[in-house]
Amino acid sequence: MTASNSVATHPPAVTRRGRRQGTKVRRQRVRAAWLFLVPMLVTLAMVAGWPLLRTFYFSFTDASLADTGEANFIGFENYLGYYQGAWYGLLTDSAWWQSVWNTLFFSVVSVSLETVFGIIVALILNAEFKGRMLVRAAVLIPWAIPTIVSAKMWAWMLNDQFGIINHLLMLLGLIDAPLAWTADADLSMWAVIIVDVWKTIPFVALLVLAALQMLPRDCYEAAEVDGIHPIKVFFRVTLPLITPALLVAVIFRLLDALRVFDVIYVLTSNSTSTMTMSIYARQQLVEFQDVGYGSAASTLLFLIIALATVIYLYLGRRQLGGDE
Repeated sequence: MTASNSVATHPPAVTRRGRRQGTKVRRQRVRAAWLFLVPMLVTLAMVAGWPLLRTFYFSFTDASLADTGEANFIGFENYLGYYQGAWYGLLTDSAWWQSVWNTLFFSVVSVSLETVFGIIVALILNAEFKGRMLVRAAVLIPWAIPTIVSAKMWAWMLNDQFGIINHLLMLLGLIDAPLAWTADADLSMWAVIIVDVWKTIPFVALLVLAALQMLPRDCYEAAEVDGIHPIKVFFRVTLPLITPALLVAVIFRLLDALRVFDVIYVLTSNSTSTMTMSIYARQQLVEFQDVGYGSAASTLLFLIIALATVIYLYLGRRQLGGDE
């Protein structure tokens, strides 16, 4: 009995000792992680946190670019105010709401097209054919070109007088007269979307291709033996497996699209048909020199992006949880 009791009592002691060691190792790892994270967090707080807080502060003042030191606190008047029977402020500005609509339309359409074409390009690059490495390198060229450079290049190609796009379309008989791609209110947004999609398809394709390279071959071999159609295999096997990588690609592209500035400003400047929230905020801050009003627009832009990100991540996690 004594021997059996001693044998029975040893495993719990060993288990407790193992738990203590595991807890100690975990604490060391957490401590090491914080040692690496603290410098980055301090730098991020100085580079991004302080300007963001200053923007929040200025949004509640009447600060002017000429002298921000003489700003007076005015509460929420930059956002919404009431005076002599009339509402005023950013939330009543039709130009602001037009910029919000332009931003959302641009983001949804461009990111959707980039996702679809990015998956198609990734599937093509994942196939085995001669010159595949050369094609992979060539596909990355649009993403490697700086956005300002590519936007200016497309501005020349889309020019209604000497642009090569109009010349080619007229040679093919698709149009009878040159189109003002960046000046026509009905075409300018689509021109911007085309340029952005051309620029960022390689980014989505690269992430999806990396996910495709990691997929197990057993599933495809079994599907081929069973004679399942490739399209059905894609939607039933491939797409669910690459969803996490696709989620990362979409969230990064969505963040970029919601704060887009450079490509649109180079192509159409301050045109109301393509003005986004970033361009609107820049116009108020720089051209109108109204730091308070422009800071309010920047603050709302930040909140909209944060809200969109949280909603998308929540829906994405629910989808991934449901798939599991």
